[in-house]
Amino acid sequence: MKSFIFDIDGTLLDTEAMYMTSLQAILHERGIEKSYAELATTFGIPSKDALLRLKIPAWEDVLALWGPRTQDYRDTVAIYAGVTAALADLKARGAQLAIMTSKRQFEYDRDVVSLGLDQYFSQAIVAEDVANGKPAPDGILLAMQRLGSTSADTVYVGDTIYDQEAAHAAGVAFGFAAWNGKRPDDLQPDVSFLTPAAMLKLL
Repeated sequence: MKSFIFDIDGTLLDTEAMYMTSLQAILHERGIEKSYAELATTFGIPSKDALLRLKIPAWEDVLALWGPRTQDYRDTVAIYAGVTAALADLKARGAQLAIMTSKRQFEYDRDVVSLGLDQYFSQAIVAEDVANGKPAPDGILLAMQRLGSTSADTVYVGDTIYDQEAAHAAGVAFGFAAWNGKRPDDLQPDVSFLTPAAMLKLL
């Protein structure tokens, strides 16, 4: 593999609590009670799609509140152990690195750029760059186009069924970020990485 394209949430960064707890709080204020577990089933897809899947009434209003409210839970976000070193090693050994995320641009700037992780990536595809978010392949295909990579030498690294479906729809291998300690029952990855450093074996 020469090209590694990454999801962010649950892959590079542990952000689940930030998103789910903030959404749960907003819904509670509107008289809508949803368990954390139910909300978490939508983690990893675009925010609009998550709200529609959850059948949230007046979802447009909730969406407008959700982004700003996550700022109240920023102290729960952390880079997974070993990620920074692995990215540095991959880049140093000539791998092409890109991000393809369901995050909007302001979220990418807030969560990735603010932590300095953007320095490892030559391309970043965010929600505004594509017409269709995951599990559609649009974002991965755009990242490959910008990298000048082929399906044979590209792996998409993520942590959810939506990541797997997007990777396979794009015709690339799906690498599961098993270092996050969670494994959905419906995943059938082409390769699993127990640690970030394990990605180096694909070079």
